[in-house]
Amino acid sequence: MNTELIIDVSCLEHTYPGGVRVDVCGVAFQVRRGQRVAILGPNGSGKSTLLKHVLGLLTPTKGQVRVFGEDPARHYDRIRGKIGTVLQNVDEQLIGPTVFDDIAFAPLNFGFSREETMQRVETILQTLDIAHLRDRLPHYLSGGERKKVALAGALVFDPELLILDEPLEGVDYASRLEISHFLHHLHHRTAMTIVSTTHDMEQVSLLADVVYLMRAGGRVELYGNVTDLFFQHDLRDFNIAPPVVVQLIQELARHGRNLPPTLDLHTLIQHLLERMPADG
Repeated sequence: MNTELIIDVSCLEHTYPGGVRVDVCGVAFQVRRGQRVAILGPNGSGKSTLLKHVLGLLTPTKGQVRVFGEDPARHYDRIRGKIGTVLQNVDEQLIGPTVFDDIAFAPLNFGFSREETMQRVETILQTLDIAHLRDRLPHYLSGGERKKVALAGALVFDPELLILDEPLEGVDYASRLEISHFLHHLHHRTAMTIVSTTHDMEQVSLLADVVYLMRAGGRVELYGNVTDLFFQHDLRDFNIAPPVVVQLIQELARHGRNLPPTLDLHTLIQHLLERMPADG
């Protein structure tokens, strides 16, 4: 694995207007090139606060944040061409009069020629299967369609780092599957570094290989392989319900039926079939 450090966050503190203070401390938050990292935790644990510091949208009261070696709060202009972002509320970043114009906005402002921008937009529209939306008004699309348009806008200039704040929030089941599978295959093709927050435990294994777990109040408490963490720790301590697959395997173990740990439903089914007697 590439050991180049892309994100390095030491124990940081942020005080919001009104005096509300969030401390993101504990295990050091570090992301290396090519990793897929998910940040999990209950509401109020500081997940979005952490991402906003990485994106330079907030300046820490204490602590240090480095992204590609730069302080994003002071020098985001030096690294912005390397980072694609999908915010939790995508309406805040959909600014073009049409889907095509919205996706074209970033490359045009990063200095790409109009010809190359048009080519890139056409390619990403096809890749995300949203070419039929090109002339639509973004704010009249469904939640899943708006997420895909925002994702297209984040990916159109081939960023080195993709930041996703709740990419599956506010979309229907079919769109959650489409987006999570798209991101899974995107990483397989490109090895892009991806950092996401999510409450969707059923899809987290498609979004990430490693996970940081945060407690309410901002403490980063655990880090490790996604499968290991789900099976070796009681996520209810973090106010998180583990995936149904994990719950089923753990319940079977309590009844003396031990199965190999997996987060994949089809793998679990195969393990069960191997242990079931054949009909007849």
